[in-house]
Amino acid sequence: MQIVLLSGGSGQRLWPMSNGKRAKQFLKLFTAPDGSRESMMQRMMRQMQTAGLTGDVTVVTSDDQRDIIAAQFGQNVDLVIEPSRRGTYPALALAAARLAIERQLPDDEVVVAMPCDVYAETAYFATINAIAAAVKNGEATLAMIGLTPASPSSKYGYIVTAKDEDINSGLRSVLRFVEKPGPQQAEKLVYEGARWNAGVFAFRLGYLKNHLGKRLDMTSRETFESGFERLPHTSFDYEVAECETAAKMKAFNGMWRDIGTWDALTAEIPACVLGNARVAADCKGSHVFNELDIPVLCLGMPDAVVAASPDGILVAGLKACDDVENHLEGLAVRPMYEERRWGTYKVVCKDTFPDGHQILTKELCITAGHGISYQRHHHRDEVWTFVDGTGRLVVDGVERTVGRGDVVNIRRESLHAVRAVTDLTLIEVQSGDQLVEEDIDRFPYDWD
Repeated sequence: MQIVLLSGGSGQRLWPMSNGKRAKQFLKLFTAPDGSRESMMQRMMRQMQTAGLTGDVTVVTSDDQRDIIAAQFGQNVDLVIEPSRRGTYPALALAAARLAIERQLPDDEVVVAMPCDVYAETAYFATINAIAAAVKNGEATLAMIGLTPASPSSKYGYIVTAKDEDINSGLRSVLRFVEKPGPQQAEKLVYEGARWNAGVFAFRLGYLKNHLGKRLDMTSRETFESGFERLPHTSFDYEVAECETAAKMKAFNGMWRDIGTWDALTAEIPACVLGNARVAADCKGSHVFNELDIPVLCLGMPDAVVAASPDGILVAGLKACDDVENHLEGLAVRPMYEERRWGTYKVVCKDTFPDGHQILTKELCITAGHGISYQRHHHRDEVWTFVDGTGRLVVDGVERTVGRGDVVNIRRESLHAVRAVTDLTLIEVQSGDQLVEEDIDRFPYDWD
């Protein structure tokens, strides 16, 4: 079985902890069985294993999320990078090209495609395993999951099915789809037994190849790429599922939540304090999430959320949290914290002087055995001060060992890299006229 996870947008409804680089599925806000913190996507991957939903995992994502996925999952997933966000149909076309053309998998390989920001009980993933089995056994060509609506909502698409249910598989024939209906129509759909569309689909690889073959040539990577841009910017639901006359749906009646806002998130997290914070007794129903080194004290503020990160501080009543995105214009700056494949960094301060000269200070934490690529910058000088750990540094081809107390000046245009022998922490001070992440050229370097 092949599992394709769709890791889409970087919405800011969980600002300031979510930003352009760190989407909600990567926020480590949940408690794992061993007591550590895990992200929604890490939680989902763990649950899939527990439910027996096992197979090679391919993640279709943007270049912005490449590093954070590598940091959280290492080599356990295969990344497919979208040139631009164009909808789930082109995204799954890229996945199909990876599986069929590059990995040469057979047409009868079962593929399960689903979003990666799912918050549900483990039984949900067992249900997904069941629709994959239905495709494998020939009971369905295209199978999907239908969720029991919590309420008549206009935020979701609906699946309308026949009343007859297969006594063995629990599958029902799909009659039609209704995309985000108005309030009255949604209420009628729920009354008639329609289900929310979970956006989960199981099919054989050849099924998608045949559909794509109507629009482009899947015989080689070159022919695929030459036709890829002609694919419509649309969803798999609209382009494929809604046109399939033999689609099947299996209902899931258990716990599933759409956690996209602070009020929805806090409803699922029992602990009201994360990080260096204190909440007084008169703050019943309030949650505090603090990623900063400075303490946060919450007094006299019930039913509120306080979220503090290097990207900003939010103080809001729970009922107002749905409106966060509408107030961020002019507030949001460059991402101030990122998880990279080599570790993490956070921006400590950034200053611009009257003559336009800029200073930016970062703290970088590099995990043992990992390192920053061999690179150069055109618009900035850097000063690296090593404050903990040991590592190997190379500047313009000359290697040396570095550790606590070492200070290195790196001039613009100099090639440089560092690799951590033990966990390594350094303070980087950038100085120049353009302090942006895009000012970088990378080159290969052999540390051995």
